[in-house]
Amino acid sequence: ESKTKLVFELKGETHTFCKILERELWGDKSTKVAGYRIEHSLENEPVFLLETESKDPKKVLLDETERLKKEFKELETKLIKVIK
Repeated sequence: ESKTKLVFELKGETHTFCKILERELWGDKSTKVAGYRIEHSLENEPVFLLETESKDPKKVLLDETERLKKEFKELETKLIKVIK
């Protein structure tokens, strides 16, 4: 970890959520690198790398996570309307 770089694991997650988070992290204009790797899907946890131009990467991660929460809530609301 440094001022502009963060490496973290997402325990229990798979490609599904990781791709969504990766896409969202690229939405921040300060993002230089956003990606992850899974050595072996049955044995390893996803490891993310987030690097920014100048912003605190933890702040970027938290901001983008909040944005995802809002998107998921909107999706839930729309799906409930369709189902009823």
